[in-house]
Amino acid sequence: MTPATTTSTTAASEALFERARAVTPGGVNSPVRAFNAVGGTPRFITSASGAWLTDADGNDYVDLICSWGPMLLGHAHPDVQAAVAGAVARGTSYGTPTEPEVELAEEIVARTPVERVRFVSSGTEATMSAIRLARGVTGRDLVVKFSGCYHGHVDALLAEAGSGVATLAVPGTSGVPASSAGETLVLPYNDRAAVLAAFETHGPRIACLITEATPGNMGIVPPAPGFNAFLAETCRSHGALFISDEVMTGFRATAQGGWGLDGAIEGWTPDLMTFGKVMGGGFPAAAFGGRTDLMAHLAPEGRVYQAGTLSGNPVATTAGLATLRLATPEVHDHLDATALTIRTAVSEALAAAGVPHTVQAAGTMFSVFFRDSPVHDFAEASTQDTAAYAAFFHSMLAQGVYLPPSAYEAWFVSAAHDDRAVSTVLDALPAAALAAATAGGH
Repeated sequence: MTPATTTSTTAASEALFERARAVTPGGVNSPVRAFNAVGGTPRFITSASGAWLTDADGNDYVDLICSWGPMLLGHAHPDVQAAVAGAVARGTSYGTPTEPEVELAEEIVARTPVERVRFVSSGTEATMSAIRLARGVTGRDLVVKFSGCYHGHVDALLAEAGSGVATLAVPGTSGVPASSAGETLVLPYNDRAAVLAAFETHGPRIACLITEATPGNMGIVPPAPGFNAFLAETCRSHGALFISDEVMTGFRATAQGGWGLDGAIEGWTPDLMTFGKVMGGGFPAAAFGGRTDLMAHLAPEGRVYQAGTLSGNPVATTAGLATLRLATPEVHDHLDATALTIRTAVSEALAAAGVPHTVQAAGTMFSVFFRDSPVHDFAEASTQDTAAYAAFFHSMLAQGVYLPPSAYEAWFVSAAHDDRAVSTVLDALPAAALAAATAGGH
């Protein structure tokens, strides 16, 4: 299946895309939405309900990105909608403290190892602020991150690895000064030796190490057993802070986020954590938090400055609060079961069609790599057959299933994915697998 086979049903999206390109770079406000990785016309969505999206041409799709994670309960959940409507009726922004932000902070503290939380408006802002705090606390400048882990478009975090394991990074995109990238070390993920070498060489200068709790921005690549605990201990022994980025995994991978998959079991905690997506209930909201002694360095208590006009916005915090309170153990059980059903069926269909693949999961999140062996880092993720994925993607789309328009993204399900939605996905898989087999380079 190719994009050309469905042009008769995408006229409205095509027209909107043409208008968008005239006034917006690439026609989109976040690059992956442009379909550049898979080709074809991005669908302009006009409404969503439960597990379904409806586009400008009236086509319906089972949604397997869920707004890239936030829609844990599904779209337009009536209780969340009612809470938001009530908040909007009271006013949309005050620039003052409000009760919903206190209640949401209490919910986050109750579910995670953090003791204090500060709200911001985006995941990028959360990681940027956590790194500033780490630098302020330690008096050091260097940041360690891993290739393939995405922490927002902060200059220092859009860096590429230098020529060696312990070599300072170089700019990973135009517009990032070499001086900013040069304060970052980029290491291969799941590589303990590389981490030890970096700290051996630069330890006294390292302010923090930041990692996704379970990477999801190169596809789902779980940490090797004990890897996160090793990172926490290495940072502690060198006087650096360990930042666990849970913008994607927080309250999504498990009720306790990615930390619930290993930290809660192994008994270690990050120094700082970042959150987003689910905790905003579909609104622009994020947070960073950590131990009381560390967070006390933030203004107005301490000397590390951070502020934001819309931080803790009453509508966004109300939506996030309603979402977390509705995310019961039964909801997470449903997410687990639904994700398992879909990823098992995907693997069976691809195997039947002879398509090399591997499926990897982190709690309720999963992704499919079009290569025949497990993926441990970004270098391995980069060897997959993206042409096969593009064919698979467009076949599923033509059959009413909306997958991530990139082979390097996680798949998400919601509490609203019922038997009808799941059956639609399963019924579409055999033809999509055959499309991948035809297009793939294997």
